[in-house]
Amino acid sequence: MSLFSHRARARLKPSASLPVSNWQGSASHTLGSKYRRAAIPPWLINTASLIIMGLLVLLSLSIGVADFSWSGILQSLLTQSANSDSSLLLVSRIPRTVAIILTGIAMAVAGMIIQVVLKNRFVEPSMVGATQSAALGLLVVSLLFPASALIVKMSVATIAAVFGMMLFMLLIHRIPPTDFLMVPLIGIVFGGIIEAVTTFIAYQTESLQMLSVWQFGDFSGVLAGRYELLWLTGALCVLAYIIADKLTIVGLGDNIALNLGISKRQVTWVGVGMVAMMSAVVVVTVGMIPFIGLVVPNIVSRLMGDKLRRSLPAVALLGASAVLLSDIIGRSIRYPFEVPVATVFGVVGTVLFLWLLLRAPAE
Repeated sequence: MSLFSHRARARLKPSASLPVSNWQGSASHTLGSKYRRAAIPPWLINTASLIIMGLLVLLSLSIGVADFSWSGILQSLLTQSANSDSSLLLVSRIPRTVAIILTGIAMAVAGMIIQVVLKNRFVEPSMVGATQSAALGLLVVSLLFPASALIVKMSVATIAAVFGMMLFMLLIHRIPPTDFLMVPLIGIVFGGIIEAVTTFIAYQTESLQMLSVWQFGDFSGVLAGRYELLWLTGALCVLAYIIADKLTIVGLGDNIALNLGISKRQVTWVGVGMVAMMSAVVVVTVGMIPFIGLVVPNIVSRLMGDKLRRSLPAVALLGASAVLLSDIIGRSIRYPFEVPVATVFGVVGTVLFLWLLLRAPAE
């Protein structure tokens, strides 16, 4: 009788020693009001994020090695003639700033999608082998077909990223749901193995310098005509917002998705394909930038809850602002030299990732 009572109490009251993932809940939890509600009104967060991003955009346009003045831009507009300031703004500063914004939005949204698909808050594209596999595919196609078009390289990198994510999902298939901290640890090891293979191939073919361009996210080489591929990630983010409700339902569990008529397999593959394509485009254009897809969605989730359609705009705005701020710091800390964005955000992201791992789970 005492054993029965103990089991009954265990059913009624979950153990405090076993934290449960926010995405893993029973039907009784989700049919109630188990979405974590926004701690701050969404419109206030989005408005503040938009204002901050606007200020960072102006600061990003103003900082650089070349001489630049807003008075010269005003004079160019009044006289309707091009000068050095307007040429610099159109050829270098605006393309770089737009590329930074699109990259931040893409990586943050991709991180949010993969967290929903895998039902784990501690993963992002660089922790599931997506970016590493994309770099490996890009290296292979560059060695075998060096004269291939950029769209061919991006396609091969996307396919490689999809295969890398498929292999990772097979590796974590047998992990119990309660061991949610094992998923990012396995992902780090898995990504490290792929990166080691890529480095070995590059070393044998004397391509380490070319590989370093893709492994460290840097916007110093972004000019007009060299970043337009990133607009594809913007279209994918719009698609993610359109199917946000379906992604949220899939994240609630297999049984709930089935009861609501949502094809879990189809939505999962769409999400995986979107994450792979975003990762490939970013790697091809500016290189790897880690931890954005991990830190930004977790911060927004704690402020706005788990409903994807409500939190996705805030994720995009905060991701863009985070990369903008990292780029400004990288350009200012050792002026006139630049520190890559991946290095700046990698340091900050590592600290925040350890904090997310070690802190107590949210109620």
